[in-house]
Parts: sequence; structure tokens; C-alpha cells
Amino acid sequence: MRIQRWVALVVVVGGMFGVAGSLAAQEKGLVFAHRGGAYEFEENTLAAFRSSYQKGLRGFETDIRMTKDGELVILHDETLDRTHNATGAVEQKTAAELRKVVTKKSGQPMLFLKDLLAYFADKPAIYLELEMKTSNKAQYPEDRLNEYCRKLYAAARQKPQGSFYVLTSFDERPLKVVKALDPNADLLLISGDPCSEKVVARAQTLGVKRIGCTMDGTSRAAVREAQKAGLRVTGWPGHSLQDYYLAVGLGVDAFCTDIPVAISTWKAQHEQRAPVPAAPTAKP
Repeated sequence: MRIQRWVALVVVVGGMFGVAGSLAAQEKGLVFAHRGGAYEFEENTLAAFRSSYQKGLRGFETDIRMTKDGELVILHDETLDRTHNATGAVEQKTAAELRKVVTKKSGQPMLFLKDLLAYFADKPAIYLELEMKTSNKAQYPEDRLNEYCRKLYAAARQKPQGSFYVLTSFDERPLKVVKALDPNADLLLISGDPCSEKVVARAQTLGVKRIGCTMDGTSRAAVREAQKAGLRVTGWPGHSLQDYYLAVGLGVDAFCTDIPVAISTWKAQHEQRAPVPAAPTAKP
């Protein structure tokens, strides 16, 4: 009975997390696909984003870097070594060189930001987080950082009707640059720490309205306080269904996961089937 009630509670609260079908991009409880669904598909490939989309996902996250000659490409790591049949940093390669690079697992071409945005161009109501991978100051000194931010900001403005694109980073520098370009830009500060007063204060100093925090160590009270301060809170990482349960319990506004299809499938199978526990009656 306790397990049944727990599942029902997750379903009731977790109903907020649905994104299949139509999407209101700023609805509380958004589930979105980290790197396109990194545990289910080959991460940060067009095939991953296409597959997640075809499975009903409408929320996505990815990582943006800039080539030696100024084109924006998608890669999480500092180097190509883990994921592609090449070595070294994309920042030290030209776009022409990277067009010859393919992924190790299935031979997918290197994904350029313009190609990803072109895929989403005719798809309304998309939530897309574009993480600015600029923490390496040697790769992104001030002049190059400014160029990167201008190009990414301009690209992110070209979004389909009803879609919501957010620029995010662990690095405060690009957040400040984009904020200077547009005080109303949608920005998110990512932290490797749990939600706390310190993270909230950093976001408020930056003038950022969103934070992404690790769920391990985060309390429901801390999430509430951040939300009372006017911030939207994203929880990460999302490696399992148990992480989804945790996100529901914490009451975060959005949940970033590597298994978005598995979570959506679980939800579809359980939301209509689990009984809702009756409210307790007061004893006389």
C-alpha cells in the first residue's frame, strides 16, 4: 500500500513534467533531453535530437563551442577524443576540418549549431537550452568571448513561434556579455553545487532569473526559497527514474535528464493507471 501511494503521489505531482505532444515552454515541471538524450542516443548528434523529438520530447539541452574561424559547433567535452574520430579541441580547428569529422559510435557528422537550429525551425513550442562552454579562458579570451556571445545570441533569437531558447553557463563571463547585449535575454546560471542562498545570490547579482543546481544535497526548502526570490530552478543530473522522483519531490521547475524517452514512456504507462490516494479524513 505504501508503494502504491508513493507511485500515485509521483504520478500526481509528476504530471507537471509532461512535454509530449504540445508544450508550453515555460510550464513548471518541464522534462528535457540532456545532450539530446545522452544515455539513449549518441549524444549531441542531429540523430539524437531527431529521435527524441520523434518520441515526443519538446525540451532539449546542448553545448556550444566556436571553431578557430568563428563557426558555432556542438560538443560537450574540451576535446573531440571521447566522442569523435579526431583529437584536440574544436577551438583549434576550422569549420572545414570539422566537416570531415564523424562520431565514433555511428559515424554521425559533426553537428553545427546552424544545422540544429534549422532542424527546429519549423517545429513550434520547443524549449532549448544552449550551454556556453567558455570556461577555458585560454580558449576564450575577452575578444573571442565577445565574438562568441554575439554570434550565439543572434542565432538564438531566430526561433520558431512559441519556442523558448535559454543561454546557460557555469561561466559567469558569457552571461554578463549577453546581459549587456540584451538586459531581457533569457539566461540560466549553472552551478555544480546544490540549490542554496549562495547560488541564489550569484544569480541575483548577475540579474539572471534561472539557476541549474545539482539535486544531490538540494532540499525542498532551498528550492522554495529560490522560487520565492523569483528564480526558476532546474535540477540535474537525471540518470535514472529515481532522479525523476527526486525532481518531483524537490519541486524544481525543470528536470534535465539523459533518459528522457524512458521517463516519458514510464509516465505514459503509469499516469492513467495509478490510483490517486484519497485525502485523509479527520478523526472525531
